[in-house]
Amino acid sequence: MDFDKDRGCFVCGPENATGLQADFSCDKEQLKSFCRLVIEERFQGWQAIVHGGVIASLLDEACIYAGRALAETLVTAELSVRYRKPVSVGQEVTVQGEVVDRRRKVLRVKARLEAAGELCAEADAKVFLLS
Repeated sequence: MDFDKDRGCFVCGPENATGLQADFSCDKEQLKSFCRLVIEERFQGWQAIVHGGVIASLLDEACIYAGRALAETLVTAELSVRYRKPVSVGQEVTVQGEVVDRRRKVLRVKARLEAAGELCAEADAKVFLLS
């Protein structure tokens, strides 16, 4: 299966007007990713609270970007999310990912989402390198 690049990703696509448009940076030496953003009200689940699926999507993206120092194309094989605290819409959050292990073409990556300096959610992922 081929994966063509486009700019329409729900999480990071700058041309997806209905997406999050999260702008991740990648530290290729430390195998880490970072993003800071404000999650808009349109991404709420319960009133004034960010939907858990949106949080999981951000954590997933952080995992992919952390691995981009090793390959251009990666896909998530497994993602386990632990929600610690609710995140309010309109609040600035930081999302970080870090590669913690590599076995051939499989990465183990951890990610975390914080708001106001508090851990709100974290993830553990298995990511495959495709190219």
